[in-house]
Amino acid sequence: MRTTTTAPETVAELMACQWGDHRPGLMYEDGERHVLTRHRTAQEAAARAALLVDLLPAEAEPHLGVLLDNTPEFPFWLGAAALTGAAVAGLNPTRRGPELARDILHTDCRLLITEPAHLPLLRGLDLPGVRVLVTGTEQYEALLAPYAAAKPGEATLRATGPGRDSRLLLYFTSGSTGAPKAAICSQGRLAAAGASLARRFSVGPDDVHYVCMPLFHGNAVIADWLPALVGGAAVALRRRFSASAFLDDVQAYGATYFTYVGRAVQYLLATEPRPDDRDHRLRLGFGTEAGAVDAARFATRFGVRLVEGYGATEGGASVQRTADTPPGALGRAGAGDDLAVIDPETGEECPPAVLDADGRLLNGSAAIGELVNRGRSLFEGYWRNPDAEAERTRDGWYWTGDLFFRDAAGFLYFAGRTDDRLRVDSENLAAAVIENILARWPDATAVAVYGVPDEVAGDQVMAALSLRDGAVFSPEAFEDFLSRQPDLGTKMAPRYVRVVARMPVTATNKVHRVALRRAGFRCEDPVWHRSPAGGYAALTPSALATLLARYEAQGRLDLLQH
Repeated sequence: MRTTTTAPETVAELMACQWGDHRPGLMYEDGERHVLTRHRTAQEAAARAALLVDLLPAEAEPHLGVLLDNTPEFPFWLGAAALTGAAVAGLNPTRRGPELARDILHTDCRLLITEPAHLPLLRGLDLPGVRVLVTGTEQYEALLAPYAAAKPGEATLRATGPGRDSRLLLYFTSGSTGAPKAAICSQGRLAAAGASLARRFSVGPDDVHYVCMPLFHGNAVIADWLPALVGGAAVALRRRFSASAFLDDVQAYGATYFTYVGRAVQYLLATEPRPDDRDHRLRLGFGTEAGAVDAARFATRFGVRLVEGYGATEGGASVQRTADTPPGALGRAGAGDDLAVIDPETGEECPPAVLDADGRLLNGSAAIGELVNRGRSLFEGYWRNPDAEAERTRDGWYWTGDLFFRDAAGFLYFAGRTDDRLRVDSENLAAAVIENILARWPDATAVAVYGVPDEVAGDQVMAALSLRDGAVFSPEAFEDFLSRQPDLGTKMAPRYVRVVARMPVTATNKVHRVALRRAGFRCEDPVWHRSPAGGYAALTPSALATLLARYEAQGRLDLLQH
């Protein structure tokens, strides 16, 4: 086993530390379960590193695209890139046609690693200068065979080897409102992030990290794979997230830790309870967007604590939870950050939130603003997108694009994305605040809140609800539920309620709000409309026609087209 006298400062060093370590390192299933040692994973990465150096043109950017599910090849190529000083662009398999081609070409990938299942996505794409390697084929194995004896550190793309500033990841931020931006992550920043999480969660060799979120997304790499590398834990891969297979996997692998994003926790809670729900080694889940209500439900059912965290995808800001963090809050500013909640229109800091005894936010219009880091930022830029980079760092500050409010004690509360802000009757509301309240409704397995244009001015609140099996939407019961929520402000009750069979989500299980907003209340799903006086009625074809006539009379019908 390789030993070091100082903590590794690069992911390449973390990979090299696995050499000679014959403890379990990587677990996966392809019809049967496999366990590879940490030494074997380093060996496989080293072989691909040697191949990578020979295949990449000398004049090309050292970038490779990886279009894979969570198969062993993904961490092998992450390791290979780290060892050589190359960068991986994780490609989203839900992207199609010109959008997928754009992602590959925008990040200057000269090598593309994929698998037979994803080859149909590449048909008809014009990818000049891009060489495609297809894993799991005889040709691929023959290409790798000459490099089987390679060792970490033997093959690099520059004489000095990879350093702390070497690019390792070009991962795409949300592309729901435009072309995704490729955020740059260096080896030094990633190694430091992995070490920080490993310390925070006391990750050690007895742990098994269950990676069920997609590796093309930063959550799985930064919050799951890297802490495992730092702490010497094993990694267990699930090809794609499956709520029904989660407990079986956790039990079979002896998993102790997992990460989640988006609706994953809600999907797990929607599975049928089992007598062995608590028969496992799982001690912790770390992620975002579970919500306090569902986190409590998860702990009650599975006996597992969920820790909600916040870290801007690009590394520009973080919020750290402490023991005294109140319910609903995420914590205070992370080390080195100077976080403030800023009104983006005035540039002034928002006043502290005023909360009543029931936790109701009384001054949301004034207190909710964009979270900004006015101090040291770890943001390393976007690949070839200076306009987006300038917008993110305007006025010398890092603007997260996320809405927050801050209480008098300095604790920060997430209130949604900046494009999830609604203005109802001249009052600013945050979708996430309303979602947290509606999530208490026992008949709902998933909730999404978003704005639709009002007939006259501003917005109205619309909610999409996915119901538990066997539940039927009762407008009277829902109205009664709303009336009993002490922190539901007078403008927060949804004007429109859409009942969906399944919540539309992105590849990372985040609610696809753009699709929901675009459809609005003109959709095939049942929609209920609340009158200003209260009470919900079905939005029948005749009621919809009357409503649309009001929009047309006010000259706002075109707003429903966007």
